Amino acid sequence: MYKVFVNDKPIIFTTSLKNEEGFPVYIYKNTIIEELIYKLKVGKLKGVYIYSNNLSEDWLDFKVKFKVITAAGGLVLNKSKKILFIYRGNKWDLPKGRVEEGENLEEAAIREVEEECGIEKLIINQKLLITYHLFMQQNEYRLKQTHWYLMFSSYEGDLTPQLEEGITKVEFKGEKEREKAFQNTFANIIMVYESYLNNVD
Repeated sequence: MYKVFVNDKPIIFTTSLKNEEGFPVYIYKNTIIEELIYKLKVGKLKGVYIYSNNLSEDWLDFKVKFKVITAAGGLVLNKSKKILFIYRGNKWDLPKGRVEEGENLEEAAIREVEEECGIEKLIINQKLLITYHLFMQQNEYRLKQTHWYLMFSSYEGDLTPQLEEGITKVEFKGEKEREKAFQNTFANIIMVYESYLNNVD
């Protein structure tokens, strides 16, 4: 299964006929993807299932319709198992950014977290998942795929938000604080957190 978000509304690619959310179901081969994206963007649909009997083939066919932007980021824990958040565009988010030429995914993830948060001593524990969302750039949609890593840092110094990237706050949040933050975040960030919970020993 793959989930691609358009304004936090999901396009769910699946081989299953289960429909837990009650979203309309489309057959990939019979679907005009651009129409679906428009309906999600303007709020005519809250989400859709796209049924496929060859998921890998149809997913590749979907991806080649867009310029793909590759990014990497981290869910960072400290010694107290608090999670590092950034605040940007009136939403709580996790640090991430584009992979630069010559970088591998892990290098990019660490660099972006360091740059956006002013943090040091980052260690990658494991890969969590890849999330996808569509966004507009130069009057056409781009597909952003973000590779997420579970990280740890023993850093106890001051955190510095990267203001030039529109980040105004950086802070570690405990359980109660992050539950509040999750009420004002993106659907992809909830997926990253759920992946972390599923991977905790």
